[in-house]
Amino acid sequence: MTSKVYWGSPRQTFLQPNETLPAKLDLILDALNLRDRVKGEMVCLKLHLGNNISYSVIHPVFIRKVVQAIKDGGGKPFISDVSWDVHACEERGYTAEVLGCPIYPAAGPGDHYAYPHEWEYKNLKTWMVAGMIEDATFMVDFAHIKGHPATGFGGCFKNIALGCMTGKTRGQMHDVQHYDRYWFKELCADEEVRQQIVDSCPTGALVFDKNDRSELHLHFDPCNMCMRCQQVAPQGALKIDPVNFAAFQEACAISTAITMDTFAKEKVTHLALATHMTPVCDCFGFTSMPILADAGIFGSDDIVAIDKAVLDVTGRSALIKENVPTCMEVISKPVHPFAQLHGEYKDPYQVVRYGEQLGLGSLDYELVDVFPVQEKGPQPMGYYISAE
Repeated sequence: MTSKVYWGSPRQTFLQPNETLPAKLDLILDALNLRDRVKGEMVCLKLHLGNNISYSVIHPVFIRKVVQAIKDGGGKPFISDVSWDVHACEERGYTAEVLGCPIYPAAGPGDHYAYPHEWEYKNLKTWMVAGMIEDATFMVDFAHIKGHPATGFGGCFKNIALGCMTGKTRGQMHDVQHYDRYWFKELCADEEVRQQIVDSCPTGALVFDKNDRSELHLHFDPCNMCMRCQQVAPQGALKIDPVNFAAFQEACAISTAITMDTFAKEKVTHLALATHMTPVCDCFGFTSMPILADAGIFGSDDIVAIDKAVLDVTGRSALIKENVPTCMEVISKPVHPFAQLHGEYKDPYQVVRYGEQLGLGSLDYELVDVFPVQEKGPQPMGYYISAE
Protein backbone atom coordinates (compact mmCIF):
# COMPACT_ATOMS: atom_id res chain seq x y z
CA MET A 1 0.00 0.00 0.00
CA THR A 2 1.28 3.46 -0.92
CA SER A 3 1.18 6.07 1.85
CA LYS A 4 0.99 9.82 1.37
CA VAL A 5 3.73 12.05 2.73
CA TYR A 6 2.98 15.75 2.54
CA TRP A 7 5.99 17.98 1.97
CA GLY A 8 6.79 21.65 1.92
CA SER A 9 9.97 22.69 0.16
CA PRO A 10 12.31 25.12 1.92
CA ARG A 11 12.54 27.03 -1.37
CA GLN A 12 10.28 29.89 -2.37
CA THR A 13 9.20 31.39 -5.69
CA PHE A 14 8.40 34.81 -4.31
CA LEU A 15 9.27 36.60 -1.08
CA GLN A 16 5.84 36.07 0.43
CA PRO A 17 4.94 34.79 3.91
CA ASN A 18 2.58 32.14 2.52
CA GLU A 19 5.56 30.44 0.85
CA THR A 20 7.61 30.03 4.04
CA LEU A 21 7.90 26.77 5.98
CA PRO A 22 5.53 27.74 8.84
CA ALA A 23 2.86 28.53 6.26
CA LYS A 24 3.51 25.23 4.50
CA LEU A 25 3.13 23.51 7.87
CA ASP A 26 -0.41 24.95 8.00
CA LEU A 27 -1.13 23.30 4.64
CA ILE A 28 0.25 19.99 5.89
CA LEU A 29 -1.91 20.15 9.03
CA ASP A 30 -4.92 20.76 6.77
CA ALA A 31 -3.97 17.80 4.57
CA LEU A 32 -3.69 15.58 7.65
CA ASN A 33 -7.14 16.77 8.81
CA LEU A 34 -5.65 17.30 12.26
CA ARG A 35 -8.34 19.68 13.49
CA ASP A 36 -11.11 17.23 12.59
CA ARG A 37 -9.40 14.37 14.45
CA VAL A 38 -8.64 15.78 17.87
CA LYS A 39 -12.00 16.87 19.29
CA GLY A 40 -12.18 15.85 22.94
CA GLU A 41 -8.75 14.18 22.79
CA MET A 42 -5.93 14.69 25.27
CA VAL A 43 -3.18 15.32 22.72
CA CYS A 44 0.48 14.74 23.47
CA LEU A 45 2.71 16.79 21.19
CA LYS A 46 5.94 14.80 21.45
CA LEU A 47 8.94 17.03 20.84
CA HIS A 48 12.65 16.87 21.46
CA LEU A 49 13.27 20.04 23.43
CA GLY A 50 17.07 19.78 23.38
CA ASN A 51 19.07 20.96 26.36
CA ASN A 52 21.74 23.38 27.48
CA ILE A 53 22.54 25.82 24.62
CA SER A 54 21.13 23.99 21.60
CA TYR A 55 19.29 26.36 19.25
CA SER A 56 18.64 24.20 16.18
CA VAL A 57 15.65 22.56 17.87
CA ILE A 58 12.19 23.24 16.42
CA HIS A 59 11.41 26.95 16.56
CA PRO A 60 8.40 27.94 18.73
CA VAL A 61 6.67 29.43 15.67
CA PHE A 62 6.17 25.91 14.26
CA ILE A 63 5.13 24.42 17.59
CA ARG A 64 2.61 27.17 18.28
CA LYS A 65 0.91 26.47 14.95
CA VAL A 66 0.44 22.80 15.83
CA VAL A 67 -0.82 23.65 19.31
CA GLN A 68 -3.30 26.17 17.89
CA ALA A 69 -4.58 23.66 15.32
CA ILE A 70 -5.23 21.16 18.12
CA LYS A 71 -7.07 23.80 20.15
CA ASP A 72 -9.08 24.87 17.10
CA GLY A 73 -10.22 21.27 16.70
CA GLY A 74 -11.34 20.98 20.32
CA GLY A 75 -8.35 18.98 21.56
CA LYS A 76 -6.48 19.50 24.81
CA PRO A 77 -2.78 19.69 23.94
CA PHE A 78 0.30 19.31 26.09
CA ILE A 79 3.95 19.04 25.15
CA SER A 80 6.16 16.28 26.51
CA ASP A 81 9.76 15.14 26.47
CA VAL A 82 12.23 13.47 28.83
CA SER A 83 12.53 15.14 32.23
CA TRP A 84 16.02 16.60 31.88
CA ASP A 85 15.13 18.25 28.57
CA VAL A 86 11.93 19.70 30.00
CA HIS A 87 14.02 21.09 32.87
CA ALA A 88 15.16 24.61 31.97
CA CYS A 89 13.59 24.38 28.49
CA GLU A 90 12.55 28.00 28.95
CA GLU A 91 16.21 28.86 28.31
CA ARG A 92 15.60 27.74 24.72
CA GLY A 93 12.36 29.68 24.34
CA TYR A 94 9.98 26.90 25.37
CA THR A 95 7.36 28.10 27.86
CA ALA A 96 3.64 27.42 28.18
CA GLU A 97 2.98 31.10 27.46
CA VAL A 98 4.98 31.04 24.21
CA LEU A 99 3.84 27.63 22.96
CA GLY A 100 0.25 27.87 24.12
CA CYS A 101 -0.03 24.73 26.27
CA PRO A 102 1.59 23.01 29.27
CA ILE A 103 4.96 21.21 29.06
CA TYR A 104 5.29 17.99 31.08
CA PRO A 105 8.15 15.55 31.69
CA ALA A 106 7.06 12.33 29.98
CA ALA A 107 7.69 10.04 32.97
CA GLY A 108 7.30 12.68 35.67
CA PRO A 109 10.04 14.85 37.19
CA GLY A 110 11.73 11.81 38.75
CA ASP A 111 11.40 9.62 35.63
CA HIS A 112 9.40 7.03 37.62
CA TYR A 113 5.87 7.39 36.22
CA ALA A 114 5.61 4.65 33.59
CA TYR A 115 3.74 1.55 32.45
CA PRO A 116 5.44 -1.82 31.81
CA HIS A 117 5.12 -3.65 28.50
CA GLU A 118 6.57 -7.08 27.76
CA TRP A 119 8.52 -7.77 24.56
CA GLU A 120 11.59 -10.00 24.66
CA TYR A 121 14.50 -8.81 22.54
CA LYS A 122 18.12 -9.72 23.35
CA ASN A 123 18.77 -8.38 26.89
CA LEU A 124 15.43 -6.57 27.07
CA LYS A 125 12.14 -8.00 28.27
CA THR A 126 10.23 -5.23 30.05
CA TRP A 127 9.89 -1.82 28.37
CA MET A 128 8.68 1.11 30.47
CA VAL A 129 6.51 3.54 28.51
CA ALA A 130 6.38 7.03 30.02
CA GLY A 131 3.12 7.64 31.84
CA MET A 132 2.21 10.99 30.29
CA ILE A 133 2.61 9.47 26.84
CA GLU A 134 0.42 6.45 27.53
CA ASP A 135 -2.20 8.54 29.36
CA ALA A 136 -2.73 10.68 26.24
CA THR A 137 -5.42 9.65 23.77
CA PHE A 138 -3.80 11.17 20.67
CA MET A 139 -0.15 11.83 19.78
CA VAL A 140 1.49 14.23 17.36
CA ASP A 141 5.08 13.10 16.85
CA PHE A 142 7.04 16.20 15.75
CA ALA A 143 10.72 15.50 15.07
CA HIS A 144 13.68 17.68 14.21
CA ILE A 145 15.87 15.85 11.69
CA LYS A 146 19.58 15.56 12.51
CA GLY A 147 22.46 13.12 12.50
CA HIS A 148 22.85 10.61 15.32
CA PRO A 149 25.93 8.58 16.35
CA ALA A 150 23.92 5.42 17.17
CA THR A 151 21.24 5.35 14.49
CA GLY A 152 22.85 7.41 11.72
CA PHE A 153 20.03 9.94 11.94
CA GLY A 154 17.28 11.05 14.27
CA GLY A 155 13.77 11.31 12.86
CA CYS A 156 10.22 10.40 13.78
CA PHE A 157 11.16 6.88 14.90
CA LYS A 158 13.86 8.09 17.26
CA ASN A 159 11.63 10.84 18.67
CA ILE A 160 9.22 8.17 19.89
CA ALA A 161 11.62 5.28 20.47
CA LEU A 162 13.86 7.05 22.97
CA GLY A 163 11.72 9.97 24.06
CA CYS A 164 8.74 7.90 25.19
CA MET A 165 10.61 5.41 27.39
CA THR A 166 12.14 5.85 30.84
CA GLY A 167 15.89 6.35 31.20
CA LYS A 168 16.38 2.78 32.42
CA THR A 169 14.78 1.36 29.29
CA ARG A 170 16.80 3.71 27.07
CA GLY A 171 19.99 2.42 28.70
CA GLN A 172 18.92 -1.17 28.11
CA MET A 173 18.16 -0.33 24.49
CA HIS A 174 21.72 0.89 23.99
CA ASP A 175 23.03 -2.26 25.68
CA VAL A 176 21.51 -4.50 22.99
CA GLN A 177 24.52 -3.59 20.87
CA HIS A 178 26.70 -5.60 23.27
CA TYR A 179 24.46 -8.66 23.29
CA ASP A 180 26.15 -10.38 20.32
CA ARG A 181 29.76 -11.13 21.19
CA TYR A 182 32.41 -9.14 19.33
CA TRP A 183 35.59 -9.50 21.46
CA PHE A 184 37.28 -12.90 21.76
CA LYS A 185 40.12 -12.53 24.26
CA GLU A 186 41.22 -16.15 23.82
CA LEU A 187 42.45 -15.14 20.35
CA CYS A 188 44.51 -12.25 21.69
CA ALA A 189 46.50 -13.27 24.78
CA ASP A 190 49.26 -10.68 24.22
CA GLU A 191 48.66 -7.57 26.35
CA GLU A 192 50.92 -5.49 24.12
CA VAL A 193 48.77 -6.35 21.09
CA ARG A 194 45.62 -5.45 23.02
CA GLN A 195 47.16 -2.07 23.77
CA GLN A 196 47.91 -1.63 20.07
CA ILE A 197 44.28 -2.39 19.26
CA VAL A 198 43.06 0.26 21.69
CA ASP A 199 45.63 2.75 20.43
CA SER A 200 44.63 2.14 16.80
CA CYS A 201 41.17 3.65 17.28
CA PRO A 202 41.27 7.39 16.50
CA THR A 203 37.84 8.06 18.02
CA GLY A 204 38.42 6.38 21.39
CA ALA A 205 35.70 3.84 20.70
CA LEU A 206 37.79 0.91 21.98
CA VAL A 207 38.61 0.78 25.70
CA PHE A 208 39.83 -1.72 28.29
CA ASP A 209 37.40 -3.12 30.81
CA LYS A 210 38.01 -1.20 34.04
CA ASN A 211 38.28 -4.44 36.02
CA ASP A 212 39.93 -6.78 33.52
CA ARG A 213 42.46 -5.58 30.95
CA SER A 214 42.07 -8.78 28.98
CA GLU A 215 38.57 -7.61 28.01
CA LEU A 216 37.93 -4.87 25.45
CA HIS A 217 34.72 -2.90 25.05
CA LEU A 218 33.55 -1.14 21.92
CA HIS A 219 31.63 2.11 22.38
CA PHE A 220 29.41 1.94 19.31
CA ASP A 221 28.44 5.61 19.09
CA PRO A 222 31.91 6.99 18.18
CA CYS A 223 32.84 3.98 15.99
CA ASN A 224 32.64 4.90 12.31
CA MET A 225 33.88 1.54 11.00
CA CYS A 226 37.22 2.93 9.82
CA MET A 227 38.59 -0.60 10.45
CA ARG A 228 42.01 0.57 11.64
CA CYS A 229 41.62 -1.83 14.56
CA GLN A 230 41.31 -4.73 12.13
CA GLN A 231 44.78 -4.02 10.83
CA VAL A 232 46.36 -4.81 14.22
CA ALA A 233 43.94 -7.25 15.86
CA PRO A 234 44.62 -10.99 15.37
CA GLN A 235 42.16 -12.50 12.91
CA GLY A 236 38.80 -13.13 14.58
CA ALA A 237 39.73 -11.51 17.89
CA LEU A 238 37.66 -8.37 17.31
CA LYS A 239 34.60 -8.25 15.10
CA ILE A 240 33.23 -4.99 13.74
CA ASP A 241 29.99 -6.60 12.69
CA PRO A 242 26.77 -5.05 11.30
CA VAL A 243 24.70 -7.19 13.69
CA ASN A 244 25.78 -5.15 16.73
CA PHE A 245 25.01 -1.81 15.09
CA ALA A 246 21.68 -3.01 13.65
CA ALA A 247 20.53 -4.23 17.07
CA PHE A 248 19.94 -0.69 18.30
CA GLN A 249 17.97 0.17 15.17
CA GLU A 250 15.74 -2.86 15.72
CA ALA A 251 15.31 -1.92 19.38
CA CYS A 252 14.18 1.55 18.27
CA ALA A 253 11.60 0.02 15.93
CA ILE A 254 10.31 -2.25 18.71
CA SER A 255 10.16 0.64 21.20
CA THR A 256 8.20 2.70 18.68
CA ALA A 257 5.81 -0.20 18.04
CA ILE A 258 5.18 -0.63 21.77
CA THR A 259 4.45 3.08 22.29
CA MET A 260 2.28 3.47 19.20
CA ASP A 261 0.28 0.39 20.19
CA THR A 262 -1.01 2.32 23.23
CA PHE A 263 -2.95 4.52 20.78
CA ALA A 264 -5.63 3.67 18.24
CA LYS A 265 -4.00 3.57 14.80
CA GLU A 266 -5.82 6.66 13.55
CA LYS A 267 -4.81 8.66 16.63
CA VAL A 268 -1.12 9.12 15.84
CA THR A 269 0.34 11.42 13.22
CA HIS A 270 3.87 12.54 12.41
CA LEU A 271 5.67 15.74 11.43
CA ALA A 272 9.35 16.30 10.65
CA LEU A 273 11.31 19.51 10.22
CA ALA A 274 14.48 19.03 8.19
CA THR A 275 16.31 22.33 8.71
CA HIS A 276 19.67 23.13 10.30
CA MET A 277 20.56 19.44 10.37
CA THR A 278 23.58 18.95 12.61
CA PRO A 279 25.97 15.96 12.89
CA VAL A 280 24.64 14.72 16.22
CA CYS A 281 21.47 14.68 18.30
CA ASP A 282 20.00 17.80 19.89
CA CYS A 283 20.46 16.07 23.26
CA PHE A 284 24.18 16.85 23.03
CA GLY A 285 23.22 20.26 24.35
CA PHE A 286 24.69 22.52 21.67
CA THR A 287 24.25 23.38 18.01
CA SER A 288 26.95 23.07 15.39
CA MET A 289 26.91 24.12 11.76
CA PRO A 290 24.43 22.39 9.41
CA ILE A 291 25.95 19.49 7.48
CA LEU A 292 23.15 19.16 4.89
CA ALA A 293 21.08 21.66 2.95
CA ASP A 294 17.63 22.33 4.40
CA ALA A 295 15.13 19.80 3.06
CA GLY A 296 11.82 21.28 4.22
CA ILE A 297 8.93 20.06 6.34
CA PHE A 298 7.09 16.71 6.13
CA GLY A 299 3.87 15.25 7.48
CA SER A 300 2.23 11.82 7.32
CA ASP A 301 0.11 9.36 9.27
CA ASP A 302 2.67 6.69 8.30
CA ILE A 303 5.87 6.77 10.37
CA VAL A 304 7.72 4.41 8.04
CA ALA A 305 6.84 6.47 4.98
CA ILE A 306 7.72 9.84 6.50
CA ASP A 307 11.17 8.79 7.73
CA LYS A 308 11.82 7.05 4.39
CA ALA A 309 10.82 10.23 2.51
CA VAL A 310 13.04 12.37 4.74
CA LEU A 311 15.99 10.06 4.06
CA ASP A 312 15.34 10.01 0.32
CA VAL A 313 15.13 13.81 0.09
CA THR A 314 18.15 14.47 2.32
CA GLY A 315 20.06 11.73 0.52
CA ARG A 316 19.99 13.79 -2.68
CA SER A 317 22.23 16.38 -1.03
CA ALA A 318 25.95 16.14 -0.48
CA LEU A 319 27.50 16.60 2.93
CA ILE A 320 28.67 20.15 3.53
CA LYS A 321 32.11 18.87 4.41
CA GLU A 322 33.51 22.24 5.42
CA ASN A 323 30.85 22.36 8.15
CA VAL A 324 31.69 18.96 9.62
CA PRO A 325 33.55 19.31 12.95
CA THR A 326 37.23 18.67 12.35
CA CYS A 327 37.33 15.86 14.92
CA MET A 328 35.00 13.81 12.72
CA GLU A 329 36.05 11.70 9.74
CA VAL A 330 33.95 11.53 6.58
CA ILE A 331 33.90 8.09 4.99
CA SER A 332 33.77 8.47 1.21
CA LYS A 333 31.47 5.60 0.26
CA PRO A 334 28.27 5.49 -1.80
CA VAL A 335 25.96 5.53 1.22
CA HIS A 336 23.55 8.09 2.67
CA PRO A 337 25.32 11.29 3.81
CA PHE A 338 24.46 10.53 7.44
CA ALA A 339 26.17 7.13 7.07
CA GLN A 340 29.18 8.79 5.47
CA LEU A 341 29.51 10.72 8.69
CA HIS A 342 28.73 7.99 11.24
CA GLY A 343 29.69 4.80 9.41
CA GLU A 344 28.14 2.52 6.83
CA TYR A 345 26.85 0.00 9.43
CA LYS A 346 24.73 2.78 10.90
CA ASP A 347 22.47 2.64 7.86
CA PRO A 348 19.71 5.19 8.60
CA TYR A 349 17.28 3.21 6.45
CA GLN A 350 17.55 0.21 8.77
CA VAL A 351 15.00 1.46 11.29
CA VAL A 352 12.32 2.05 8.64
CA ARG A 353 12.86 -1.43 7.23
CA TYR A 354 12.41 -2.90 10.70
CA GLY A 355 9.36 -0.67 11.16
CA GLU A 356 7.73 -2.02 8.02
CA GLN A 357 8.41 -5.59 9.15
CA LEU A 358 6.59 -4.79 12.41
CA GLY A 359 3.58 -3.49 10.51
CA LEU A 360 4.06 0.17 11.42
CA GLY A 361 3.77 1.45 7.86
CA SER A 362 4.89 1.21 4.28
CA LEU A 363 8.17 1.96 2.51
CA ASP A 364 6.11 2.85 -0.57
CA TYR A 365 4.97 6.44 -0.48
CA GLU A 366 3.77 9.32 -2.63
CA LEU A 367 5.43 12.65 -1.91
CA VAL A 368 2.80 15.38 -2.18
CA ASP A 369 4.20 18.89 -2.55
CA VAL A 370 1.75 21.19 -0.73
CA PHE A 371 3.07 24.38 -2.39
CA PRO A 372 5.14 23.67 -5.52
CA VAL A 373 7.96 26.08 -6.26
CA GLN A 374 7.75 27.76 -9.66
CA GLU A 375 10.93 28.22 -11.61
CA LYS A 376 10.85 31.91 -12.48
CA GLY A 377 13.33 34.29 -14.01
CA PRO A 378 14.09 37.70 -12.50
CA GLN A 379 10.91 39.69 -11.84
CA PRO A 380 9.34 41.72 -9.05
CA MET A 381 9.86 40.02 -5.70
CA GLY A 382 6.16 40.15 -4.89
CA TYR A 383 6.51 41.47 -1.37
CA TYR A 384 7.08 44.98 -0.08
CA ILE A 385 7.04 46.45 3.41
CA SER A 386 5.57 49.93 3.53
CA ALA A 387 7.50 52.60 5.43
CA GLU A 388 4.27 53.60 7.17
